[in-house]
Amino acid sequence: MTTLRIGIATYEEMKARTLAIARGAYKPKKDEPKVWFTSMESVARVLSDKNRALLNLIATEQPASLTELAKLSGRAKPNLSRTLKTMAGYGLVQLNKGASGRVAPIVPYSEIVLDLPVISGKAY
Repeated sequence: MTTLRIGIATYEEMKARTLAIARGAYKPKKDEPKVWFTSMESVARVLSDKNRALLNLIATEQPASLTELAKLSGRAKPNLSRTLKTMAGYGLVQLNKGASGRVAPIVPYSEIVLDLPVISGKAY
């Protein structure tokens, strides 16, 4: 089972973390989130029930193109394309270009785990 660990941090916290890593002052631990969101609301938008159902559909049916996925999901291709680009930006899906310009969506994880801090503001 491949797991994607996601976390929530403010923009300032993510920036401080990134700069600390770049300076060599901080080395991320193996079990830390690889993908970061700025709020619970942004997590909820990207991983809505409808979008999680889409991830499941992609993982189980393995469509060879966005056109095939649109048919399977009943979603309009332009809206589907926007949703997948957003998810790809967070690393939740991969959009692999294949023969004749087809784009095949792939879900590289079988599980997503959310690290939700109770206390924020970790200094890096």
